[in-house]
Amino acid sequence: MNTHLIINYLSELSKNNSREWYHAHKEDYLLANAQFEELLQEMILKIGSFDKSILHNIPKDITFKLVRDTRFSHDKSPYLPAFRAHISSMGKLPVPVGYYIYIKPDGQSFLGGGLFADMFKDATSMVRDYINSNSEEWDRIINDSEFRQYFTVKGTALKKVPAGYDQAHPQAEYLKFKSWYLEYPIKDEELQDGETFVEKAVHLFALMKPFNDYLNKALVDFKMPTR
Repeated sequence: MNTHLIINYLSELSKNNSREWYHAHKEDYLLANAQFEELLQEMILKIGSFDKSILHNIPKDITFKLVRDTRFSHDKSPYLPAFRAHISSMGKLPVPVGYYIYIKPDGQSFLGGGLFADMFKDATSMVRDYINSNSEEWDRIINDSEFRQYFTVKGTALKKVPAGYDQAHPQAEYLKFKSWYLEYPIKDEELQDGETFVEKAVHLFALMKPFNDYLNKALVDFKMPTR
C-alpha cells in the first residue's frame, strides 16, 4: 500500500477545501481512497487473528464520507480532510464498539476504541450499570501495565456521580462518564511506511480488545435508535 498517496491527497484537500478543487481532483481521491481501503483490508485480516467477529467487513462499507454536515457549524468548509473507518462486528455502527482509525495529516491522526457516542442515553446507562456491578474487572483492564503504557480512558463526563449510584463507589470517577473511549495519537512520520504502521496499529488494537469486550458485554442488549 502507498500511504504517501493518502497523506499527500489529504494535505492538498486541507489546503484547498472547496467543491471545485475536490471535483477537479476526483482521480486523486480515488487513488488515495483505494490505498486506504487496501490498508483497511490488511488490518481486517490481521485483527481477525485475535477477533474473528470482524473478518466479514468490507473496507468500502466501514469508511466514512469526506463530506461535512455544515448546517450547524461556523466552519463551512465542505470536506473533512481525513480518512476514517470503524471496524467492528457490525461495521461502522458506533455499537458494538470496535477499532477506529482516523488519518489526518499535521499530527491529527489517531487510533481509537470504545464508545465515542454520548448521545445514546440507553448505552450510557448500560455501561454505568455494568461498571457499577463489575468494578473489579474494569479495574483490572484499565490498570493493566501494558494498557496503561499506551492508553488513558477518555470521555465526556458529568461533574458529579449521577443519582442512583454510590458516591463512594471505587469506580466513581468512571460512573460520571457518558462515553468511554481510547485514543492513541499517530505522528505523520509513523504513516510513511504502511506495513510498519499496520503492524503497530494491530498491536494497539489487540491491547484495546479487553476494553472493547467489556463495553460490548455491557451493551449486548443495546438497540440503535430507529429514525
